[in-house]
Amino acid sequence: MKYLFIILVLLINETFAQKSLSDSLDSGKSAEDSIMYAKLKQKMHKSRVGKSIYGAVFRDVYNSRHDKEIKEIEINPFENYDGKVIGKIIVKKLEIFGPSVNDTTRKGSKIERFVSKNFHYNTREKVIRQSFLLFKEGNKLNPQTLKDNERLLRSNPIIHDARIFIIERPDVDWMVDVLVLIQDVWSVNFNISGDSFRNLAFGVEDINFQGRGHSFLNRAIWRADDPYQRFGWRSIYTIPYIGSSFVSGQLKLINERDLLQYSVQVYRPFLTVETRNAGSVELGYTRLREYKKLIINNIDSALTYKLSYFYSDVWYGRAFRLDPMQRNKQLIVALRRSSFEYRNRPEVSADTNKIYWNRTNWLASIGYSNRNYQRDFLIYGFGRTEDVPVGNLFTFTLGTENTEFGNRAYAGIQLSKGTYLPANKGYLYLLANAGTYLKQKEAQQGVIGVQSFYFSPLMKIGKFQTRQFFNLGFTYGIKRDAVDYLNISGREGILGVNSEGLRGDKRLTLGFETVLFSHKSIFGFRVAHFAFINLGLVNLKDKSLIDSKIYQGYGIGFRLRNENLTINTFQVRLGYYPNIPDISSEFRYAFDASQPLKLRDFDISAPSIIPLR
Repeated sequence: MKYLFIILVLLINETFAQKSLSDSLDSGKSAEDSIMYAKLKQKMHKSRVGKSIYGAVFRDVYNSRHDKEIKEIEINPFENYDGKVIGKIIVKKLEIFGPSVNDTTRKGSKIERFVSKNFHYNTREKVIRQSFLLFKEGNKLNPQTLKDNERLLRSNPIIHDARIFIIERPDVDWMVDVLVLIQDVWSVNFNISGDSFRNLAFGVEDINFQGRGHSFLNRAIWRADDPYQRFGWRSIYTIPYIGSSFVSGQLKLINERDLLQYSVQVYRPFLTVETRNAGSVELGYTRLREYKKLIINNIDSALTYKLSYFYSDVWYGRAFRLDPMQRNKQLIVALRRSSFEYRNRPEVSADTNKIYWNRTNWLASIGYSNRNYQRDFLIYGFGRTEDVPVGNLFTFTLGTENTEFGNRAYAGIQLSKGTYLPANKGYLYLLANAGTYLKQKEAQQGVIGVQSFYFSPLMKIGKFQTRQFFNLGFTYGIKRDAVDYLNISGREGILGVNSEGLRGDKRLTLGFETVLFSHKSIFGFRVAHFAFINLGLVNLKDKSLIDSKIYQGYGIGFRLRNENLTINTFQVRLGYYPNIPDISSEFRYAFDASQPLKLRDFDISAPSIIPLR
C-alpha cells in the first residue's frame, strides 16, 4: 500500500509538472530558453572539451522533432573516433523522474526527487559496467559496438532511455573518454483484480530487483468457488545477463487452474552484429488443465481434454562475417534439437492430431542477415527513442522429425526486408515464408505466408503529431489437422473480438490505423488517440477464400502510457462489428492493458518450424 500511495501522489504531481512544461513550450519562455542555450553553446564551443560537454548534456538529436536532424543521426556519431583508445568510462545515472537523457539539467519536483532517492533502487553501477557494456577501459573504440550498445541499453526493459557520448581529451588526440547516460524506469509494478474476497488476484513484479537488473514476478489467485482449483500462483525469476557473458537465465514456476508449468532456461541470443556465438538450453514440464479446440469438419463440435508433456530444447548458432569491412552482414549456421513426450493428450493416430505426437526434431539452418537500426520516435512508444530495424534476412531450414509413427523430413524458407522509403515516404516491412513436413514426397502440415507492414512519416497537425499504419497478411495452411486452424480474431485480424466462428485454413487480412499523439498528459500518462479499420477473409479447405464474407471491424479509442513506469499501455476502445458471428452486440466497448508492440528484427535465432498463425 505504501508503494501504491507513493505512485498515486507521484502521478498527480507529474500531471502539474508536465502541464507547466507544455505551457512553457507554448509561451514566450520557449524563445527565452532558445536564446539562453544559444549563448551557452557559443561560449562552450570555443574549446574542444566545452564542445564535447555541451553535446553530451544539451544536444537533443535523437529525439529531435526536426526531420533534418533525424536524418543526421543516421551517420554513426562514433565514426570519427574509430580506433582511438577508450580512457575513462563515466556512468551517469539519472533520477527516474525529472531529468532526461535529452535534458539532464531539468529537475523534478521535491516529491519526485524524494521518491526517486528513497523508493527506487537505481541499477547498480557495477552491474552496468560488468553486464550491460560491450566495451571496457583500454579497448580500442569500435563505432559499431558503441552504436549497438546504445540500442541494447534502450531495449532493456529496466531502462527508460540511454545515450552514449564521446568526450575528447585536450591533452591527447589518441585517447577519448566515454560518457554513458542511463535513466531507469520505475521498476515495481502491482496488479490487483477481482470483485470480492472470494474472487481475487494480486501480483507484484520488480523488473530491477535491488538494482541488480534481475526481474522477479510473483502472482497469487484465489477463486473460492472454483471446483477445480481454488488457489493458484506463479513465480518467475529472470537474470538478464549473468556476469559479463551476456548469457541470460530464467526459472519459471506456475501452478494455476488452467496451467501448470515448471521450466528452466539459459540462453544467449545474437545480441549484435559482433556476436559470434549464440544458443539456448531449456527443460520443462507443462500441463494444461483444460485445453479446448474446435474441430473443423462437417459438424462443429467442442473437444475438451487435458494435455501434459515433458519437453527439452537445445540449439547453438555460429555467425561468420562475410566481409571485414561490412560488419552488419553475417552468414549464420545453427543446429537445434527439441523433443516432446506426452503424458496426457487426445487420441492420436498416423493420420490425426499430428501436433500431439511424441517426437524429436533435428533442424539445421543457414542464413544471411544484414541488419542496422535507425533511430525514430512516436511509433509504438510515446516519446522515448525507438530503434527501427533496417535490413534484410534470408534463412533456409532442413530437418527431420522422429515420431512414434515413423520419420518425416522438414524444409522451410524465410525472406524478409525492412527499409525507410526514399524521400521520407515512411517505413515498409515485407516477410514471405513457406515450410512443410514431407513424407513419401507428400506435404503435411505445411504453411505459406506473406506479411507486410507500413507506417507513414510523422506529420504535424496543429499541436498534435500523427502517423498512419497499414498491414496486410495472407496465410495458407497445407493439409492441416482438424484441431490446427487459423483465426482472425484480435491481433490476428479483427481487433476487439474473439469469435471461434472466424476460423479456417486460409486467411487474408487488411488493417489500417491512424494515431494522433498529444503533447498533453493525464496523471503523467501521455495520450494517443486512434481510429482503426480491420477487414478479413477466412475459410475452410473445401471452400474458396473469395467465397467468404468480408468480416469487418471499425472503431476509435485512446491509449495511455507513462514511459517512466513499468505498467502496460492502457487502452480504451469502442468498436463496431457489423457481421461478426458469435458476439452479443455489434457495438463493443473495451478497457484493457497490453505490452507495447515491437518491430520485427533481422537477427537469426534458433532453426524453427514455421507456425500456422
